[in-house]
Amino acid sequence: MFALSSAALLSFVLLAAPVAANGHSSLPVCESGTRQLELTADTPRTAHEVCIHPGLSSSFLFNVKLARVELPGRERFRVIQDETGFTLMPTRALKDGERVRMTVHFQDGAAPASVTFLLVVHPAEAERQVEVLLQPRTVDSYREGEQRALEEVQQCHQEKARLQTQCAGQVGLRGLFAQGLLGQDGVPSKDIRESISARPGNTLTTTKAHSYRADTERTQGGHKVVRLAVVQELRNNGKTPWTPSGAVLMGPQGEEWKALGVWPLKPIAPGKKQRLVVEVEAPEEAARGTFTLKLWSQEGGGAVELFDGVTFP
Repeated sequence: MFALSSAALLSFVLLAAPVAANGHSSLPVCESGTRQLELTADTPRTAHEVCIHPGLSSSFLFNVKLARVELPGRERFRVIQDETGFTLMPTRALKDGERVRMTVHFQDGAAPASVTFLLVVHPAEAERQVEVLLQPRTVDSYREGEQRALEEVQQCHQEKARLQTQCAGQVGLRGLFAQGLLGQDGVPSKDIRESISARPGNTLTTTKAHSYRADTERTQGGHKVVRLAVVQELRNNGKTPWTPSGAVLMGPQGEEWKALGVWPLKPIAPGKKQRLVVEVEAPEEAARGTFTLKLWSQEGGGAVELFDGVTFP
């Protein structure tokens, strides 16, 4: 039987699933904090890849005045610009994996005279701020960057401590109890094989599928948070291996929840089937209705697999 015990299955998702792929990805690595680029006259004239995502703004700040910005297809962006920077928000006219070459030219004989970015439409993420410095950094600037790095490290330590406290070294059912994910009714599951459907053009198709819901003891903004999992047996109908890299769950109003984990992160060979588990967190009231699951791979140019009709118990 494909359906596992609910508690055992969810224990795989919560306690065994890695968060990120270890292999090489054709998509750029998206910086989570402020990204700084230091440019000199000798800096190689290469395009700097920057993650963008429809509906999320990305700000570009410079320490010199701008002359002009060359942005092909500018009508597909919302842009707010001043003399030393600009903020752009891509619209949904841009597709996942698309790349847009943007060149920024500077005033006052700056060296270099311009910088080029390759804006890459990522399926889930965007770099929120990019700072460009055209001169050697001062001592104060280095100190500021060091302080920012220390703060980010501290945040990582706090998150690690929180997870260790939640799990308290427990695994299996004990780990679920420790995280407050195993209530009186266990972990409800639902067979969604008949409702889930692959979009035309998908490389992957579903042969079996279940969804799971688990309550948590946490709240966010005054709303109760639930854990959701989608488990599919997927067949690779392509001619090359397909290796999962990331996923998001999209709601009926276009809202998105990035996956906490995708497991296992190993290739699905052409013509073969493999089980894939995706886990997300969402507010309880938003976790009702019909959703679309978006998956993307480590191979290719950011092409995505879309599955409609996902529901939860």
